[in-house]
Amino acid sequence: MELLGKKLSAEQLLRWSFLLLFWSIWFGQIFLSADDDERHRQFMIRMLPVMLTNIPLFFINTEVLIPKVLRKFGIGAYLLSVLALILAFVVLEGLLKSWRICDYAEHMAMHTSKSFFFIIFITAVGTGYGLVTHLVGEEKVRQDQQREHLQSELSFLRSQISPHFIFNILNSIVYLIRTKSEKAEPVTLHLSDLMRYMLYETEDAQIPLEKELDYLQNYVELQRVRFEEDVDIQLRIDGQAGSQIIEPMLMIPFVENAFKHGVGLLERPVIDIQVQFDARELHFTVRNRIAPETSADKDSSSGIGLRNVRRRLELLHPGAHQLDIQQVDGWFTVHLQLQFQTT
Repeated sequence: MELLGKKLSAEQLLRWSFLLLFWSIWFGQIFLSADDDERHRQFMIRMLPVMLTNIPLFFINTEVLIPKVLRKFGIGAYLLSVLALILAFVVLEGLLKSWRICDYAEHMAMHTSKSFFFIIFITAVGTGYGLVTHLVGEEKVRQDQQREHLQSELSFLRSQISPHFIFNILNSIVYLIRTKSEKAEPVTLHLSDLMRYMLYETEDAQIPLEKELDYLQNYVELQRVRFEEDVDIQLRIDGQAGSQIIEPMLMIPFVENAFKHGVGLLERPVIDIQVQFDARELHFTVRNRIAPETSADKDSSSGIGLRNVRRRLELLHPGAHQLDIQQVDGWFTVHLQLQFQTT
């Protein structure tokens, strides 16, 4: 049953269930309607090849005319094709009857009057079934295209974040090398761990929150090595990591932005990062002091990371997040409230 479930989608299973039920009822009611008369029973047996023509009639309509004629050439061509199909099967059934039941004259007249109705009915059911499956298929294609577009857009947004991050970290290592710090080698190894995370862990759509927090802590520690006592870097994480999952590289662009614009010409630069979470939601806050000239002297890449992460939140967590970005009294503050998705 498990193997069958892998091969058949829910849509296919529903289609096969409908077909099995429909044809069981169709042929069942015909034979159950037969009376106890032996000659009538023999007549129904002889009629079986004639009745079986309803099956190719149904599937020619649903699997050939609707997908290949209606979809490509429109309703007019389809109606003409259906009319030709009906006439062809009327002739086919007439030939089969003359071969199988020519010696059942008393039953033949009654069945001939019903035969045309049966053909029309099967064609109508097939048209309805084919149109429904056609619409379902079109919707599935649309959803697949939308999903592919979403994945492509997310991959593009991630690719924009990663080079910016690498550039910042390499600046840190260059600083250590220039100052001949003994920390240059261990920090380089530390960067190797971070790069391994970026290259392999972020391939997944979502990862455990614990891994993302480890990544955040490693990044902050690397910046502490770079700035030493020149920048007051505060990081507080409050919560018990368990089964929570999160989009990788979701918090780091805000932290990168704080270090990019929250240090430099400031007299007392402060980077304050707070993470609070429980089983259901995450509260993430980043604050940094800014100089008055910061807002008027931004380079061409300023704000790209923030716009990217905002877009990723819109795509991945619609209606399940709140992002507030404020610049008040010399402080730039980002607060993200995110509801965790259940696994």
